Amino acid sequence: MSVLESHPAASRPVSPWHPGEIAIQAHLGVAERMAELGPRVIRDHLIEQHRDFYRHLPFVVLGAVDPVGEVWATLRTGAPGFLEAPDPLHLRVRSPAEPDDPAEAGLVDGAAIGLLGIDLATRRRNRVNGTLRRTGPDGFAVRVEQSFGNCPQYIQVRTHPHPVADSPRPAPHVSQGLDAQARAVIAGADTLFVASYAEGADGRRQVDVSHRGGPAGFVRVGGDGVLTVPDYSGNRFFNTLGNMLANPRAGLAVIDFATGDLLQMSGRAEVLLDSPETASVPGAERLWRFAPRTVIRRPGAWPLRFDAPSVPATALSR
Repeated sequence: MSVLESHPAASRPVSPWHPGEIAIQAHLGVAERMAELGPRVIRDHLIEQHRDFYRHLPFVVLGAVDPVGEVWATLRTGAPGFLEAPDPLHLRVRSPAEPDDPAEAGLVDGAAIGLLGIDLATRRRNRVNGTLRRTGPDGFAVRVEQSFGNCPQYIQVRTHPHPVADSPRPAPHVSQGLDAQARAVIAGADTLFVASYAEGADGRRQVDVSHRGGPAGFVRVGGDGVLTVPDYSGNRFFNTLGNMLANPRAGLAVIDFATGDLLQMSGRAEVLLDSPETASVPGAERLWRFAPRTVIRRPGAWPLRFDAPSVPATALSR
């Protein structure tokens, strides 16, 4: 019997949680507490401090779903001010289309979208999901449906972002699995972003994109190309894992902060709530696996570069 089947309460969504999130919360015995907490901390608008937060950021992370239902994590970048919340209900993203980005096909008028604003220097972050409205060739706006802050845990500190001059880039490399270069990027990564989504009973889609971080090598790559990612103590929202439980599609983005190379993957995710393998990963409370189906490596696609981290990464990830 699945976790979703074993908890009748999971079939009765309680705002702001959907059945996948409720099922994991119930499995861990925190559903009642989260049902009380959720409406207090997840808002349908941006509070003033988050509106101000976005206008200082040089990039934002996006989660989008393409026309065939595959989900992609990606980034948009610009001089601070390219993100603006003109009022509490809308977040404007001034960024032209990127034809080489597989997520672009999901950034269409009326689409559900997830955003993560994250400041690597201060480790502040805010998550938003909502509905995209195209504002013209220079970008789009998001009508906020859910907004909430996250704790700073497990974010690798990086300072002094600097843009690089635009120049011709090699064509993206597309494959159906991980080649040696993709494996090397993942093996050296201390940060990744994961996009996921769930479909409501009313057909409405909720997209989320979130951060995972840890020391280089915190993501294990198996010989079969399947990634195993630890999940550590956090806020007990389980937005990402709840989405994966309800819908096993996921998308990952991994950045090489020194070169700007961007690795984007879409595929299938599996949540391991009680796997014996968890005991082999210090500090992990559970694991999840990701089997890439489409892998796109975009050399130099990200126009920001960061200095090497000034402090060691934490041993944990969230």
